[in-house]
Amino acid sequence: MPKSSDTPVPASSIAEFEHSLDELEQLVTRMEGGELSLDESLKSFERGIGLYRHCQTALEQAELRVRLLLDPESPENATPFDYRTD
Repeated sequence: MPKSSDTPVPASSIAEFEHSLDELEQLVTRMEGGELSLDESLKSFERGIGLYRHCQTALEQAELRVRLLLDPESPENATPFDYRTD
């Protein structure tokens, strides 16, 4: 049985994440502009929350995948790579 870390991330998942993030950024820009009606603002906020949750889920799945790659036997104990260069 192949490990889940052997399965590539579908390009559609990456594209969906990028599309959701882009749409979220556009919504925030429109809302910050202050030209939306209250109803439009509420609808935009509701849509934004949905997009945020979608992006958050995608990021959590990516983090789990990285943990599996770092330590497939015990992903909960994997130490994430520290990308900062202090």
